[in-house]
Amino acid sequence: MELIVPEVKPVLDAEFRPAALAWRAFANRIAGQSVPIRIAVEQGNGSTYVFERAIDRDTSSAATAVNLRFLERELKFLLWAVGGCRIHIDAPELLVGLLRDYIYRYSPNRLFDVDIMGPLIYGRPFEILHASGSAFPQASHVTLPLGRHTGGCRVAIDKGASDIKAYAEMDGEKTFASEFKWDPKPQADPAYHYEHILHALRAAAATLPRVDAIGVSSAGVYVDNEARVASLFRGVPRDKFQSDIVPMYHRIRKEFGGIPVVVANDGSVSALAGSMSLNRNRVLGVAFGSSLAAGYVDGTGNITTWLDELAFVPVDMNPLAPADEWSGDRGCGVQYLSQQAVNRLLGPAGIDVPADMGVPERLEHVQALMKKGDPRPPKIYQTVGAYFGYALAHYANYYDIGTVLVMGRVTTGEGGDIILQVANEVLAREFPHLSIDVRLPDEASRRVGQAAAAASLPQIGAA
Repeated sequence: MELIVPEVKPVLDAEFRPAALAWRAFANRIAGQSVPIRIAVEQGNGSTYVFERAIDRDTSSAATAVNLRFLERELKFLLWAVGGCRIHIDAPELLVGLLRDYIYRYSPNRLFDVDIMGPLIYGRPFEILHASGSAFPQASHVTLPLGRHTGGCRVAIDKGASDIKAYAEMDGEKTFASEFKWDPKPQADPAYHYEHILHALRAAAATLPRVDAIGVSSAGVYVDNEARVASLFRGVPRDKFQSDIVPMYHRIRKEFGGIPVVVANDGSVSALAGSMSLNRNRVLGVAFGSSLAAGYVDGTGNITTWLDELAFVPVDMNPLAPADEWSGDRGCGVQYLSQQAVNRLLGPAGIDVPADMGVPERLEHVQALMKKGDPRPPKIYQTVGAYFGYALAHYANYYDIGTVLVMGRVTTGEGGDIILQVANEVLAREFPHLSIDVRLPDEASRRVGQAAAAASLPQIGAA
């Protein structure tokens, strides 16, 4: 497998090998000697997404190893971007067998995917099936409207790993916008989470004569307002997660008299915020916060049933790339486009911080140094910008992107402008065929824009 050195080098990461460049080099190398394959990702809710790819026709052991590596990374991307519990692959049976019976049976990182994509999200066993000819399923897509409701007294929160952003409005006029610190990941007691969330909602509600609806933007996978997988609650034991966390927003709805409550993935809400503010569709929204959140609004202004969990999607093909702290997999987006990326780059930038300083506080320290004109922080933001440009080119292999709206705490201040500048340089130099408008919202929207968009999620008067 050929790992390509990028033209726009991340100044603090000489070993970065972008997935976008590796895929392009692979496609060029097998041109004229490729064989088509198909992958169908079935979600179990009426949606099946089909992707057509190509691999090397060569069946030698060396070519098979390269084909398997790319197929494994392809499936990893599809599992976390699209999501599914049953995978149908129309490809040489040897490759499918190696993927199913070896990699997804014995690799600890892949067992993480199997557990989450099977029982936790879709409530059924995870399967990989060899399917050719008529056994291969037809594509079937479901899209869903999201938000855009206005009027009345609305309260919303946007939950991150370091703070809860709360927002309130009355007939479209903002009455409250603030942030409340919390530290949810290590907390094992569900009461900690419930009380902090309720406190933020009540603080916002206190500025209104009444509350007609509540919208919630939160990291994780939510179905019918119930958490299925959420890193914010990773400290809660599974039995308490099921008994206390899953029904939490039903309980909150009762606290507020049974008004409409809608919970959506924070990435979807960031895409909604971009679509609403720019009056555009085909919008990929990304938020560089404690993790990497993403969401997509399609050409009709709706969201798909994709998970858009790009934090777990590989963007670096270097086999020795940094490992994600949760899944253990290497080269995933969370280590490149979030507060965790800033934290990882402190050492290479020559910035020392106390060992007991939290990751959010470390980002604040970098931002404070940036304001003072310290020459080290810009290198961090330049590196993140290079990561972002190559990641966007890779995302464009899967998403029809017209506009990208970038939000989140990492983009606050001058650092966000550097990230945007370098990402655009990557796209112009390496991928001039792509026409992607990458934007930062105004400074206030970068911090509370998702909470404001979340306020539009519920329809007042809906059951």
